[in-house]
Amino acid sequence: MFKTVLFPLNRSQETRQAVAVAIDLIQKYQAQLYVLSVADPEATDSDRESSQELIKEIEAYFAEVGIVVKTKIAEGKTAFVICDFADEINADLIVMGSRGMSLTEEHPDGSSVSQKVINLSPCPVLVVP
Repeated sequence: MFKTVLFPLNRSQETRQAVAVAIDLIQKYQAQLYVLSVADPEATDSDRESSQELIKEIEAYFAEVGIVVKTKIAEGKTAFVICDFADEINADLIVMGSRGMSLTEEHPDGSSVSQKVINLSPCPVLVVP
């Protein structure tokens, strides 16, 4: 059912909880996993290094359970980058945490990144609380 799964990544507790769900789905469907870290275009070198460290940590974690990960670090508005990348890789599913690092991340209308991804996504989205 799911051949390609996209897992947007950040350091939030919700993302950590979503990892277990992603592992279960990847193993059950023998799907290819893509992990995406999105940085603000105005990110500092320190922020970029942090994104690279986070990617390395998650690659090692998935490797421990036998899952090979393809990774990407991108810049831009988070929800748009996630949906564009999902379209690019022909994702069958996006698995993500319900909140990111910031509860007020540049959304004056009150919507969260996960809400925007749900509305814009080219595929189903599983949001883990």
